[in-house]
Amino acid sequence: MKILAIETSCDDTGAAVVSDGRTVLSNVVASQVPEHILYGGVVPEIASRRHCESVSGVAAEALRRAGTSLQEIDAVAVTYAPGLIGALLVGVNFAKGLAYAAGKPLVPVHHLRGHVAANYLCHADLTPPFLALIVSGGHTHLVSVEDYTVYRVIGRTRDDAAGEAMDKAARLLGFDYPGGLNMDKACTGGDPYAYSFPMPKVTDHPFDFSFSGMKTAAINLLHRMEQTGQTPDRVNIGASYMHCVTECLCDRTRRAFEELKPERFVLAGGVSANSVLRNKMEKLCAQNGVRLYMPSLVFCGDNAAMIGAQGFYENKSGRIAGLNLNAIASMDIDK
Repeated sequence: MKILAIETSCDDTGAAVVSDGRTVLSNVVASQVPEHILYGGVVPEIASRRHCESVSGVAAEALRRAGTSLQEIDAVAVTYAPGLIGALLVGVNFAKGLAYAAGKPLVPVHHLRGHVAANYLCHADLTPPFLALIVSGGHTHLVSVEDYTVYRVIGRTRDDAAGEAMDKAARLLGFDYPGGLNMDKACTGGDPYAYSFPMPKVTDHPFDFSFSGMKTAAINLLHRMEQTGQTPDRVNIGASYMHCVTECLCDRTRRAFEELKPERFVLAGGVSANSVLRNKMEKLCAQNGVRLYMPSLVFCGDNAAMIGAQGFYENKSGRIAGLNLNAIASMDIDK
């Protein structure tokens, strides 16, 4: 089964053709990073306008690279939640028009489920059930994936997401957007113990996360340095900050391993590209006898191939949308 997938949840316009949820026939991404660097982050209105300009051409290019036509496609999948509402609306409306014009089923896909499904494209042997940690700029979740379309949230952030906390610190340290990625590249050789940041604790739920206090500590540290005329040691501060954020992620994952005893563990989301986190998760899984699955770096960020992968299983479960499908800015992964 061939699925044409559309992804416009943030600032990357993506289209892909995926076969049977596992094989990528094409994957095209039009990035807006050079433009958003000017503002230090994503400007929603600009992102939406660029999606309008790019989505048709990106979809046509995905079909061309896959060596197929729209009539040979079996379904159209699209990210409809969560994300920037204006950006989502562009993709949803384009996909609705395309599906209607071609007489193809329209499959709605949750963006975070797509991030998990990125691993299906990289690991032919991966099947549910498994435990997954989804870490991105807007979300931090520990979920039990009981079947391809059955998710149970066991832990989530109470405030900021891990990716947002990294991006904020990176911007304060003067790294260009995307901050977390550039901080990782610049600071992996730094001393992770040069500076200390508070390890957040959520007393009423052992699997939940909190990163706002850590972010505030970084802001206060840099403000004190500025007020006393000190030059921030960007490399060691960044390394120490990444160490603290990833330790928090590993701590909650370790607790989940002890209680749930999963055989397989999946790392997903944009922050799954972080080299510190990947190294720590490799060690943690080896220590606990859990098999680790991580997406290839090309599938860590937002892309349409992962939406096509999850779209295959959503379609298989009978989840088909009508022309009244709407974009939703915020939605739990288990809905």
